[in-house]
Amino acid sequence: MARTIDITVPDLSGKRAVLTGGSDGIGLVIARRLAAAGADLVLPVRDHGKGRAAAAEIRARVPRASVTLHELDLASLDSVAAFAGALVSEGRPIDVLVNNAGVMTPPERRTTADGFELQFGTNHLGHVALVARLLPLLRAGRARVTTQLSVAANRGAVHWDDLQWERSYDPFRAYSSSKIAVGLFAMELDRRSKASGWGVTSNIAHPGIAPTNLLASRPEIGRAEESREIRMIRRLSRWGIAGTPETAALPALLAATSPAAGGGRFYGPGRFGHMSGAPAEHAVYRRLRSAEDARRIWQVSEQLAGVSFPAGSGSAPEPDRARRLPI
Repeated sequence: MARTIDITVPDLSGKRAVLTGGSDGIGLVIARRLAAAGADLVLPVRDHGKGRAAAAEIRARVPRASVTLHELDLASLDSVAAFAGALVSEGRPIDVLVNNAGVMTPPERRTTADGFELQFGTNHLGHVALVARLLPLLRAGRARVTTQLSVAANRGAVHWDDLQWERSYDPFRAYSSSKIAVGLFAMELDRRSKASGWGVTSNIAHPGIAPTNLLASRPEIGRAEESREIRMIRRLSRWGIAGTPETAALPALLAATSPAAGGGRFYGPGRFGHMSGAPAEHAVYRRLRSAEDARRIWQVSEQLAGVSFPAGSGSAPEPDRARRLPI
């Protein structure tokens, strides 16, 4: 009989957790586990129908779950500002932030509401803007910030010469670039927090390989049919080589909640080339180790996302574009 793979999530009663991309797949598993541990879960979603269904599923499994839905489209900086502004106006500290949402390999180049290449704008810039605008609450809660990467961050490079892929769009290379960029940002966030005394701990995780909706049919990003890759991943999952959504959620859960998980560290599955298995700490991917690249992406991202982090230990960025959207 196969050994059950799981971790113990500590008691999160009284703690506020914010999770992007929590309405299906790995994100929904993370959401359910955070709620089951007692966290007051804030679930920002782009699709209200999926959000309501996710909240209903969580409450069905965890009858006393505290789940609050908000509107958030990471492909719109106005939407990010509105969501963050709503939370800042409430004034409640955030204890856990999991940057999990993402979009993967649209067949043709697409752009965000602000004109950025969709993967770079959603996976990276949207989360940069979110962290910047939530920083007062993250500092108040001495938060753990966990950013979900991908094995794709272990290949390719940041496309420095054409960050928006305007000249020669390649879906997989653009995806890798976006994940390396947000990984560099997460590592730099931890360094700057330590140097400036922000009290925020930032680390990174990856889910390995598991069958989720990232590579399924996604008409909204131009993928009318499911990809060949997702069919292969489903087979690998059945054979036990790839993970399941339940096991793939564990590295981010460990990174976000374990007292032993530290800042600037990297967590992922421990078997079959880090494709599946119990979560474990790994060496940080080589592409994410350069402090110079991290400073560079930090500065570029502040400019593109229209946010600024404190230069030292001063005040956090003003939510100047924040406005409440009807939920």
